[in-house]
Amino acid sequence: MATSVNANNGSGPDHHLSELRIVLLGCTDTGKSSAGNTILNREEFKLKRTAQCVKRQGELAGRHITVVEAPGWWNNIPVEESTELLKQEIVLSVSLCLPGPHAVLLVLRVDSHFKENERKVLKGYIHLLSQGVWRHAIVLFTCGDWLGGTPIEQHIEREGKELQWLVEKCGNRYHVLNNENRSDDTQVTELLEKIEKMVAANSGCQFEIDPRIILEVENKKQEEEKARKRMMKVQQKRKEIRLQMGMSLIVHLCLNETSS
Repeated sequence: MATSVNANNGSGPDHHLSELRIVLLGCTDTGKSSAGNTILNREEFKLKRTAQCVKRQGELAGRHITVVEAPGWWNNIPVEESTELLKQEIVLSVSLCLPGPHAVLLVLRVDSHFKENERKVLKGYIHLLSQGVWRHAIVLFTCGDWLGGTPIEQHIEREGKELQWLVEKCGNRYHVLNNENRSDDTQVTELLEKIEKMVAANSGCQFEIDPRIILEVENKKQEEEKARKRMMKVQQKRKEIRLQMGMSLIVHLCLNETSS
């Protein structure tokens, strides 16, 4: 049975960090944008699907907070079949808050059943970042109002082995947000405290991805951008040629009419 992290688990005294860096990961329609807005306590993230990472910052409870929202993946499409752009943005999300995020929040809707195929898809995207991300991961449940009076622990136990597996992979760390009740400041401050306890348990370290992975992705993006610009030049040249041919044809027709 998973239990919420509410103690230091012998990792030493509480660490109040002046800066916290957070990455939001998850499939589409899980409420990542709303969660980011709730954490920063203002409308910073647009509630629509984006193809690229979005980074926003703010001050909260004496802390400087950086939140990066990565694009969502489709929960029925494995990572092998997803677009290169999506995979690149997932990897680059952790490089937007250097030297690395203190926490990677895996966002799930508490009112949606976490099935086996979703578990496999999520594992595929985590693999892009390396297995080390689990030590810095917390399951973030959105739509907390759906629970009513049901304790989250009871919900996790009732949901079955797939969700229990995920919570256990995250070191039994989880939190519930009600994005419809932002006036409740305690739900965010408690999340930040859980992140700080996790950082303390990780000896004060943040998640740092292998620089070679970032370099490989950035080089690939640069090559793709060069290829895109070359294609645009070719298309522009073709357009100019068609325009010139059209003008030549008009001139030729005009001359024929004049001579007749």
